[in-house]
Amino acid sequence: MDETDQLRTRVRALIRSLPGAQREFAAAIGLDETKLSKALNGTRRFSPHELVRVAEYSGVTVNWLLNGSDDASTVTAVPAPAARPESDPAHHTQSESRRRILETAWELIAERGYHRVRISDIAKACGTSTAAIHYHFPSKTEVLNEALRRNVKLAFDRQVAELHAVPGAHDRLLKLVELQLPAAGLLRAEWSVWLQVWNEVALDPALRSLYTDSYDRWHQTIRMTIRTGQEQGVFRVADPEAATGQLTALIDGLGIQVLTGRPGSTVATMRAHLHDFIERSIVKGA
Repeated sequence: MDETDQLRTRVRALIRSLPGAQREFAAAIGLDETKLSKALNGTRRFSPHELVRVAEYSGVTVNWLLNGSDDASTVTAVPAPAARPESDPAHHTQSESRRRILETAWELIAERGYHRVRISDIAKACGTSTAAIHYHFPSKTEVLNEALRRNVKLAFDRQVAELHAVPGAHDRLLKLVELQLPAAGLLRAEWSVWLQVWNEVALDPALRSLYTDSYDRWHQTIRMTIRTGQEQGVFRVADPEAATGQLTALIDGLGIQVLTGRPGSTVATMRAHLHDFIERSIVKGA
């Protein structure tokens, strides 16, 4: 059985394990049922976006879907256990109510800000009670912690889905940059959550361990891509660790400028600055 057959087998097993029929599963991941059927019988491939949605709805990782294990060696660094969302280890799933609460809380935090979101706001948006929220998240801090873990999972899933079929390190690094730009929609929301986590971590040392585990995965991903580029002979950078620190710092700084509306700072200018840095300092070597 090849990798695509294994992927289809895993998705079919997930559909059987979840409540509802295949049509409900298709609707939940935003995919036409006919397209889902074709993907399952091998007449079309799941797109990267569809893989991310399957993983998000089912409570698994794209790495598990593609490679059979959350910890399988892949094109991007694997999150540390402490930086992963809580789930049922036996079934890789979260309860439907917990998943819905977390998604809603994450969206509200991204849109309004952590300190402007109350537990009662999350309950109202979910159509449930505050007691139901506290059942899954004992404190508001835990809601923020899980929002950060969700950010990590979304980025990990997206990177594995988009990069697993990109063999060249140069193309892979440019794709990583593209996946990190604070474009409107999901990516901008992720950046919004990150900004608020940075603020809380600066004020509360108790949060730093989770943040460090979360950020380290991104740092490792850039570093391993640069080292792969060295091995392929397409990058001439002398010090991968230094180049990783410079590139990640540049991404963070430019992203903050875009989100805070600094005049002249746009997603397009951020992309141009990052491509220029990669060309001058990594491809040609500083």
